[in-house]
This record gives sequence, structure tokens and C-alpha cells, in this order.
Amino acid sequence: MKTLIIISHPEVDQSSSQQFLIQSISDTMRTNVTVHILEKTYPDGKIDSAYEQALLKKHDRILFQFPFYWYSSPPLLKKWQDEVLTEHFAFGYRGDKLAGKELGLVLSIGIAEKEYQTGGQEGYSISELTKPYQALARKTKMSFIRPLSIFQFAYQSEQEKRRLLVRYQQYVTLKRPDSLKTREKWMIEELKTTAIDTLKMDNAEFIINQTIDQIEDNRMELDELRMHIDNFHD
Repeated sequence: MKTLIIISHPEVDQSSSQQFLIQSISDTMRTNVTVHILEKTYPDGKIDSAYEQALLKKHDRILFQFPFYWYSSPPLLKKWQDEVLTEHFAFGYRGDKLAGKELGLVLSIGIAEKEYQTGGQEGYSISELTKPYQALARKTKMSFIRPLSIFQFAYQSEQEKRRLLVRYQQYVTLKRPDSLKTREKWMIEELKTTAIDTLKMDNAEFIINQTIDQIEDNRMELDELRMHIDNFHD
């Protein structure tokens, strides 16, 4: 699977969250992941629609990555949508060039997650506020995947940022990023390919093997529990 990350941010070099995410894309991931920053590609705002359409056709998953400004994207991404997702390409007669692809969102949000719900400061959920993108996916015959919402990055601890790095890499590369089983397999593969000598800890190999065993044991227990539940319903 090839993923295209379309980033829009007026000051991307000064954004700690965007720089963190961009640097989270490892060299090995870049074989199948393209990072495309609109403000750097088009500093004059003049978008090459033919180039952008060709880029879209080469990828299976399209991710819009941006700060969630006033419940929408920065202006250049909106301009990109207007000029690139044209009739006869993205919709309308023979406009099926995006059909079957996936569309996802990576949102950096400055307010706490608890505010995005009924009774919260914002009053609406992220799911409700991203309806236009869900409609975009439907119109272009793409599959919309659940957004990856990053709340208050500047206030996150180092441990929270490490968890975010894993979530982001999975969101970018996994075919089913919402599946616990898929995420478990990804984690096991990452642990197996970890260079032991790069870890500054005693018994690093033992700890990695113990972690893998624990993940596999938990999966067996979950599968057995599911089997019992299915038998109960039968």
C-alpha cells in the first residue's frame, strides 16, 4: 500500500507537531510513503493540478494533515481541493480516478479532547465536524477512515509523544489502522526488527522477547474469549 500525506500548514517549519510527525516517517517507510507539503511546493499558491492528479493516482491512501483551524483546513488545502478534485477526474462522468482509495485526516488540535462533545466547549464531536471530508470521500467513491486527532501536542509528555509516534506510523502504513489485531502484528514485527545494540538498557533482548510473548498471549486470550462469546450467542 502506498500512502500520500498531503500537509498544509502556513508555518510548517515552526510547527512542533508537524515537524514531529514528519520526522516520524522513517527512511524505510518512505519507500511506500510520500510526504507532500503544499506550502513548500507552491509558495506562490499556484497549484499544478495535472501533477497533483498524477500523484493521487499513484497512491492508495490519501491523508490530509493539517491544524484544525475554525473546524476546517488552512486555505491552501481548500484551494487544492477546489482545483485538483475536478469533475471527470474525481467525480461526475468518468470521474472515478479516486474510486477505491482511502481518505484519512491527521488533525492537530489546540483544545482538549473533552471539549469536543456535547456539553463541552466546542459542543460537537470531531466526527460531526469532519462531515465535509466524509462527504468528499463519498462523492469521490473513496473509503473514509477514522481521523487521527492529536490534541494539545505542546502539552504532551514524552511518553505520550512516544505513543503518538506509534499511532501515527500505524495510521500511515497499516491497511486496517483501527484493528487491534493488525496493530498487534505491526508491533511484533517492529520489535523483532529492532536493533538491540541501539537500546541503552540492560537485558534489552530479554525485555523485547517478553513483550512479544505478552502480546501473543493476550491475543490468544482475546481470541478464546471471542470464541466463547460466539458459542454463547449460537
